[in-house]
Amino acid sequence: MKLFILPADDSKDMEKISQELSLKKFKVAQNGSNFILMHKRRYGNVLIHAICLIIALFYISPILIINVAYFTYSYLWASPNVLITTERVDDEGNPLEFSNEEEILKKANAIL
Repeated sequence: MKLFILPADDSKDMEKISQELSLKKFKVAQNGSNFILMHKRRYGNVLIHAICLIIALFYISPILIINVAYFTYSYLWASPNVLITTERVDDEGNPLEFSNEEEILKKANAIL
């Protein structure tokens, strides 16, 4: 699960970015005075789940294990987290590596 970091100038800018991401089905996980943490849960591609279930029903039932593994991977590790912050450096004084919204949306809507 990768953490994407978006910069904001002030709290109004944080709220604006948060509203934009909320329209893309991101949900607020935690809120603070200088940050907003958001996440979007991925459940996997419906087509891949359907194909696995059809194969499991008619041919090979152990394919359900692959389907469950794919769902678990999508839900736990491939779901993106976004930190919107006004901070520019971490606790140790190192500059933060910021992402852009296009990169975040691409990861949020990826198939695998």
